[in-house]
Amino acid sequence: MNPKLASITERIRRRSQAGRAAYLEQIANERGRPPIRDNMGCANLAHAWAAMPASDKLKLRFERAPHLAVISAYNDMLSAHQPYAAYPQRIRQWATQRGASIQVASGVPAMCDGITQGRRGMELSLMSRDLIAQATAIGLSHEVFDASLCLGVCDKIVPGLLIGSLHFGHLPTLFMPAGPMPSGLANREKSTIRERYAQGLLGRDEMLEAESQAYHAPGTCTFYGTANSNQMLLEAMGLHVAGAAFALPSSQERLIHDEAAVAALIDQVQQARAGKAKLLGIGELVDERVIVNAMLALLATGGSTNHLIHWVAVARAAGIVIDWDDFDALSTITPLLARVYPNGEADVNAMQAAGGPLYILAQLLDAGLLFGEVPTATGETMAERLQAVNRQSADESVLRSYHNPFDAQGGLRLLQGNLGRAVIKTSAVPQANWEVFAPALVFETQEDFLRAFDAGALERDFVAVLRGQGPRANGMPELHKLTPPLSVLQKKGFSVALVTDGRMSGASGKIPAAIHLWPEASESGPIQWLCDGDMIHLDASKGILQCHVPDEELRRRRDHHLSAHHSTHDKQDGSLGRTLFAGLRKKLSNPEQGACSW
Repeated sequence: MNPKLASITERIRRRSQAGRAAYLEQIANERGRPPIRDNMGCANLAHAWAAMPASDKLKLRFERAPHLAVISAYNDMLSAHQPYAAYPQRIRQWATQRGASIQVASGVPAMCDGITQGRRGMELSLMSRDLIAQATAIGLSHEVFDASLCLGVCDKIVPGLLIGSLHFGHLPTLFMPAGPMPSGLANREKSTIRERYAQGLLGRDEMLEAESQAYHAPGTCTFYGTANSNQMLLEAMGLHVAGAAFALPSSQERLIHDEAAVAALIDQVQQARAGKAKLLGIGELVDERVIVNAMLALLATGGSTNHLIHWVAVARAAGIVIDWDDFDALSTITPLLARVYPNGEADVNAMQAAGGPLYILAQLLDAGLLFGEVPTATGETMAERLQAVNRQSADESVLRSYHNPFDAQGGLRLLQGNLGRAVIKTSAVPQANWEVFAPALVFETQEDFLRAFDAGALERDFVAVLRGQGPRANGMPELHKLTPPLSVLQKKGFSVALVTDGRMSGASGKIPAAIHLWPEASESGPIQWLCDGDMIHLDASKGILQCHVPDEELRRRRDHHLSAHHSTHDKQDGSLGRTLFAGLRKKLSNPEQGACSW
């Protein structure tokens, strides 16, 4: 075990001691209660079972058969979740064959950031995570289940399902991914086409045809964004059947993984009832070591920056406290083992062909950078799961061993200074661009920036400051629309960067982007008082984000309200359902605390 890893994890354990103890006590209290179905009122049970086949009712009543909850994010608009239409019937069939029963306990909302990108609906995206967690809890609150299966893949869906499940930490739980779509338009070509479109060199019809070649079939988008990072982290936590992350939706491999998940859950319940094994709930499994395993997997693959928000919230749901200092410290000891778009040219299908998530985890284990002794949701330890994994990469341009990494350190950094605390994804940024010292150009909206670009007003060195995009201002939307124009300017030789209290996921690409900045503008963060021309220093290698304006001048601007920033979001709340989220938005914590509403 790497001694720094042991030290960082121990620091997290000590910090979390009181919260974790209280959480485990809740689980113990649940376990100490009499079996629910034996003590539930007859009317309650009759309501729960009313629509079930008579044979299932008999199994539950007289045979004490295992009963599984299915929590599904199915809808047929999202390509990643469309395959779930057929899952309940398959799961029911597999469960019946093993003497068990299932019910779809809850459907959770699933929205697509790819559809809402740059649109007003994106302002609901981050908050949908907590709504998904609540919907998961509603399904499980009926208290008639012995274990649960979670069907979800994309950005906020998996963290939401996980947070909700951890609030029922006594239940064994497995996640069932649906897999990525087959590869379409190559990522390099897609990026080039987007840049040409941003410059007005390509028409809308050509652009739509290219995007339709990239996103073209059921399954997850194939770049390594938040959705596919979700699957990597779940593999690292042992919450999948081994190797389930990136099997294609229509493949025989996918069916084998799915049936194995159903069998594993049923077997755990049956073994525990027979006194042959102890039932391990998801809350007992997800301890500080498992959270750290997920963080290491994120860093080793250059995964989505969204997880510096989401996994803080996930950890909190299990009584564990992590922060960006922990990610930053782990990044210094974690080698970068993957080059997958936007951190490279390959997609997740190429990543899978080169060895997939299990190859990455095996390399981390061999390097002393993974807790192998932790149990997985299918019963074996992580080390046992990885024992037979091939240690040879099938393509070293995509995946490498820890002996020959793409970089000696992970792909994320903490930035801090007189503007506050932010994070930056460095894995895709050439090291020559890690430092930018340039004047600020301040924008209040993405549209303001894009208008300035279209007008040719950005042909210079500058740091784009986009503020008013934090959790409490407008729900912290992602700002992917800025990437193509910033990339165009960088390729012209200008030194450019982005500083924002909004999100960017991994889509900043080769542009240095200080994101998730807090305090946010709407909370009187220093970013609110910046003006055009203020010199900004961003240095990813030294962890610096500094405005070269004296503190007393920033205070003077604040006190005299000299900022041009005036939030208009409250006036816009009535459109597209945003009024419904106004109260929730005002409750959100800062990004480093998980942007939680609870």
